[in-house]
Amino acid sequence: MGGLVMARKNPFANILDDQRPAVDDVATDHKRPSRPVSDYAAKGASRSLLKSLDELAARADKLVEGETVVELEPDLIDASFVRDRRADDEAEFNQLLERIRERGQDSPILVRPNPKSAGRYMVVFGHRRWKVAQALGRKVRAVVKDIEDREHVLALGQENAARADVPFIDRALFAADVVRLRYDEDNAIILSALAIDRTTLSKMLSVAGLPSPILEAIGQAKNVGRDRWYELKLLLDSPAIQERALETIRDEAFSALSSDARFDFLVRKLRSKPTRKQNQPSRRNWTPPDSALSAEISAEGKKFTLALKAKTSDARAFGEYLSENLDQLYEAFRRGSIPQETGD
Repeated sequence: MGGLVMARKNPFANILDDQRPAVDDVATDHKRPSRPVSDYAAKGASRSLLKSLDELAARADKLVEGETVVELEPDLIDASFVRDRRADDEAEFNQLLERIRERGQDSPILVRPNPKSAGRYMVVFGHRRWKVAQALGRKVRAVVKDIEDREHVLALGQENAARADVPFIDRALFAADVVRLRYDEDNAIILSALAIDRTTLSKMLSVAGLPSPILEAIGQAKNVGRDRWYELKLLLDSPAIQERALETIRDEAFSALSSDARFDFLVRKLRSKPTRKQNQPSRRNWTPPDSALSAEISAEGKKFTLALKAKTSDARAFGEYLSENLDQLYEAFRRGSIPQETGD
């Protein structure tokens, strides 16, 4: 049932060094970019917290390598208490499922005893492999380690940071979830977990704070990076623009698009000037008691039109009369519409 994990690189290792991908983490073999060690933790964290982080990292080196692999029923395992991605890409998940169906699960997932449910486990990383095992009705190969929440966050974050296929918005929401847990006062845990600097974290938290209906409507937008998401956040700082965004996401044309296209569609809409609603023209007719002529009256915005019609020459004659008396008519209008000033 069990075996030794010999080849898998420790998932925390890029706190101190570069990291290689787990075989099953993506449906195709993508090389993960190496990540240089950052010095932000030394600048931002207190000395005691840095010592704690160093201890966590040292323990992390031993989490998987050389550990015994066991096979667990997927139904005994629960999801992580923090999420590293909101949804699986269906096509990628199906590719991973077919790979594991054909050749088996090459690398184990990491689980911990569920701290809130005796006899159950909680995934630390390897959610997709766990879900594939559920779908195939197979046991899942796993390493079981009794670790604390902070180590759990570091392991999941490092696994997250090392994968090129995790969308920015998922990383941002993961960061926001961890920050809300308040493991420290200066966010050194999440900075280390995702190997990011404070500027990037600030932008992630700003984006993660966008209205939930808008985030849910857009989806993962896998090809949209940090800068474009932050641009959307700046656009949505205005309450009026937020209202336009909420109107846009209800548009059927928006809903029919792919996630990336929905993002682009929304940004274009919000950048464009709103269409001004023109006053609808009002129209009415007038006929005198003798019905000798008729008038078509139209008012549209600042324009007023009066058209006279008659079977005889009355329309022209009355029009001439109005034209010749426009001065007096206008003066009468002004006298009637402008209050006269009076003294005390």
